Amino acid sequence: MFCSKCGNNLAPGDAFCQICGAAAPAAMPFSAAPSLAPAGQVSPHWLPTPTRTYAGFWLRFVAHLIDGMLLGVASFALLVPFMLMTGLGAALHGFKVEQPPDPAVLAGLVSSVGMLVAASVVLYWLYYAYFESSDWQATVGKKVLNLIVTDLHGNRITFGRASGRFFAKMVSALIPLAFVYIMAGFTERRQALHDMIASCLVLRS
Repeated sequence: MFCSKCGNNLAPGDAFCQICGAAAPAAMPFSAAPSLAPAGQVSPHWLPTPTRTYAGFWLRFVAHLIDGMLLGVASFALLVPFMLMTGLGAALHGFKVEQPPDPAVLAGLVSSVGMLVAASVVLYWLYYAYFESSDWQATVGKKVLNLIVTDLHGNRITFGRASGRFFAKMVSALIPLAFVYIMAGFTERRQALHDMIASCLVLRS
């Protein structure tokens, strides 16, 4: 059995095409003529419900800004006690341009900065992976804009899949000009590269 929209080979029992989201012929009422979902909208024969549509680039961008502000405040709240406990602030204050830095102090400074970066990555990872795999299916920013993250079947994703999506996003950030993020504005299912890697969708709830 083949998809009437894109020609993809459908497995027995598939209710919709894994490639384009069109309903499988067997899933349509016998008396109804085949119909395709409007651009950007989930097929009426595919879970989740027909009222859910794919979230475009700008909605996702605003949600990202909200999450970024929240994480920025949280990171700053962790940075101050970290600098006090490790002596990082004193080490920075002790540097003088006219004097060569003490190798031991420099090594301690590099180590402290590395620990701070690692802690920030863990914070961001737990934030995105936990919330997107929770009952909310969304971070705070996405929740405010009524967006949810699902798998290709419209189901809640696991913590592992949410983690994979986060680290795929970090890899995507290495590509210049943010093209892989802008893809969410023109791909058929409004997927950015990290969505495709993790087999996820971002939908309007």
